Order: sequence, then structure tokens, then C-alpha cells
Amino acid sequence: MLELSRFDCLGDALRDRTIMYKSNLALIEADRHREKGRWSYPQLGDQAERVAAKLQAAGVEPGERVAILMSNQAKWVISGLGALWAGAVLVPLDYKLTASEQLALLAHCRPRALVTEYGIWRSLLKYSSGELQAIQAQVSEAPAEADLGGADRWESWPEGDFAYRARKRQDVACIVYSSGTGGRPKGCMLTHDCYLVQAQQLGNMFPMQEHERYFSILPTNHAIDFMCGMIIPFLHGAAVVHQRTLRPEFLVSTMKAYRITHTALVPRILRNIEQKLREQLQKLPPWQQLLLDGLMTVNQLATAREPDHRVSRTLLKPIHDRFGGQLKLIVAGGAFVDPQCVDFLYRVGLPVAIGYGLTEACVVLTVNDLKPFRPETVGRPVPGVEIEIRDANEAGVGEVYARGRSLMKGYLDDPELTAETLVDGWLRTGDLGLIDAAGHLKLLGRAKNMVVTAGGKNVYPEDVEFVFEQ
Repeated sequence: MLELSRFDCLGDALRDRTIMYKSNLALIEADRHREKGRWSYPQLGDQAERVAAKLQAAGVEPGERVAILMSNQAKWVISGLGALWAGAVLVPLDYKLTASEQLALLAHCRPRALVTEYGIWRSLLKYSSGELQAIQAQVSEAPAEADLGGADRWESWPEGDFAYRARKRQDVACIVYSSGTGGRPKGCMLTHDCYLVQAQQLGNMFPMQEHERYFSILPTNHAIDFMCGMIIPFLHGAAVVHQRTLRPEFLVSTMKAYRITHTALVPRILRNIEQKLREQLQKLPPWQQLLLDGLMTVNQLATAREPDHRVSRTLLKPIHDRFGGQLKLIVAGGAFVDPQCVDFLYRVGLPVAIGYGLTEACVVLTVNDLKPFRPETVGRPVPGVEIEIRDANEAGVGEVYARGRSLMKGYLDDPELTAETLVDGWLRTGDLGLIDAAGHLKLLGRAKNMVVTAGGKNVYPEDVEFVFEQ
């Protein structure tokens, strides 16, 4: 059981684990079929301390902001830990945005330092009109002869000691942007308490073992991967595997090579997995198709109350071997998840835990704990979270409100929008839903997007999109 009440901040909890798990593997970075590096927990701690020392040498004080703008890689994790240990407020930014969008967010959050990679830094310099002048940049993987425009090399380490800077529970740990592709920047200020409470909630619902391995496919700046692919595995002493390329053929080979047990995927990748599996099954002779369908039915009945990886792997070993034979849990969220898709994956023994959350609520508000598996809902509220349906119609559908310790403090420098979103301690999600008899939340769409036909029928765009996709 995870018990994090004794820690004052996220940095304390993660630093504790680098000392506790002295002989455990913490981090692996792979690129295509080649391993680029691996770090034990003590080695990870040493690297994070060096980053913290570098940030402190650059003048970063506790409470000041450090932005990270990198693709999915080990340096992101190391830099994130270093920033937390220096007492900084971490600002994860999306590397997939355009340079102008990234510059707009940097101008909004005003970080003291920026950790980025050479290709992104060149684009920022090209389009910058002064947004980078007050930022001390640390740039990784730059050619030896490259002109970095005043930035430092991430790989160069300063002389001097590292000084760990602890924070308090109600201090801001991260500023996470819930939008960045235009319009009004919405930087959600999330405290150390938000992350520690959410990590304890989810870590106890879906615990990991020390020998298990999480495959980090989503960008680490993504709320789900930051929690499920960094914080929770490290708190359990497990290992995280990063893959620099996201081409499907390399993802599967990495899962096999490192015997992945956990991962988080977006709905599009889930649909691709389902489609590929169905295509492979359709190529089998009819008698084998019948046999497999029967085994899938047996597996579904045997795991009706909750998943059992040993049973599923025994019954459907050829399918599980395609993914390394150890995959036991997939986490999904962030968009509509097709119930038919996850139902098929559950039948083959690849359970998908569907969650619902907003950046304003750290990671998730509700999650399906798979006890039993229900693909048509987003589960019950996680421990400590209250959900209310307000202004419900005759069918019980209304706007979803939420309350709990994992809610943000507010939006950075935007008290007006904060007051509109946080009302008397409750978060207005803007989503429409209903709570069924079992206490599960079912989402129906965004309140502002609902269309009422001339006949009085409510039509949700998400339902229309799903029909077209089919």
C-alpha cells in the first residue's frame, strides 16, 4: 500500500525512492532496436542532482519556474526530477505544438529556465521576437560546433554542490496547460498535495511490483504519462522504458524485448491494436477462428469479476506473446474510448482501465477499476473525489461538477476564468453526464456542443463522430 502522508512535497517522495530502491532498475531509453541507456535508482538520483545543481547555478530559486520542452526521452524524466529537487515549479510543455504556440506559452508562464533539445531550440530562436531573452536555456544533443544563442549545453555540468530544496504541500508543483493551440492560455496551477493525493489514490487502485515495467509511449508532458509513467512507477520501485521513436513496428519489438507489464495509450492506438488483431484472426483457418473465439469467451467468463493475467495468458498465449507475454494493464483516457474496442481487448485478456479527468483535476476524477469491467462508463469517482450532476433533465443528464483535493489552485494570472471554473470549491467540468445505479459516471458530451433537434431530442457531437468513424 502506498502511504504518502509523511511527505511534504512530490520531490520528497521521489527522492526517498532513489535511496530506498538501491538495487532496482529505474529507467531505460530505447531507440528503434538499440538501447541508448539505463539507470538504476541511485544513478537516476545522481543525474537528477546534477540537473538541480545546474539549475541552481543558473540562478533558479525555489518557487521559480522551469519549463521542459522535449520529446519523449529519459532526459525529460531526469530534468523533471532535477527541477523538483531544486524547489522549482515544473512547467511541462507540448513539443508537438508549433514554435509560435510554444513561444506564446513561454511568454505566459515566464520561466526562469528552459530545458529543451537542439531541434526545438533552433525553431524557437528562428521565430522568437524577444520571448527568450530572460530565460536561461539548457539545450541537449546539440552538435559540438552549434551556436546556441547564449544557451548552455544540457550535458555540461557545473562545479559546486547540489542543495536540495523542499517545498510545502500547498505550494505549486506544476503549471500544466490545458490548451495551447490558440486563444486564451490556461495554465493550471497544481500543488504538491494534488499530485501526492492522486498518486496515492491511483497507486493503490493499480499497484505495481518492483520487477514490473511501464512503457512510456505518450509524451511525458501529458498528464496521464507524467503520473502513470513517471510518478507511480518510481513510487513503487518499478522501471520505466522510454522509446524515442513511436513507429508501430518498433513499439511492439520494444514491448517484447523488455517484457512490458503496463502502459497508457490514446484511443486511436487502441483502435489500431484492435484492428491489427482482428485482421490477424481473420487470416486463420475457420476451425482456428472458432477455437480462438471459444477461448476468448472462456477468458471473458473466467475474468468477469476482475482481470487475471495468468488465466488470460494461459488461454490466449499466442496473442499475449505478440506483446511480450507480460502486458497486464493498459490505461486510457483523454478522449472518447470506443466501448466495442475495449470490450474486444478485454476478451483477449488485455484489460483497459478507462479514466475521466481534466488538467484542472491533476489526472483523473473517475476511473473504471475493472472490478467488474464495464466498457460503457468511465467508472466511479476515485477515493476522495465527489461527483455531482447539476441541472439534470428528466433522463438524469446534467453538467458534471467535481470536488476533491486533486483540483487545481486556479489558472495562472487569470482570476476571472478561475472564478468561472471553480465555484464554491467545485470544478465545473463543462461535460454532460449521468450517474447510473452502480455509481458509475457515463459521459455524453460537452455541454456547449449539445444540439437539440426540432423534435426535442438531444444529440451529442461525440455520438455523431463515433458513427462516422465506424
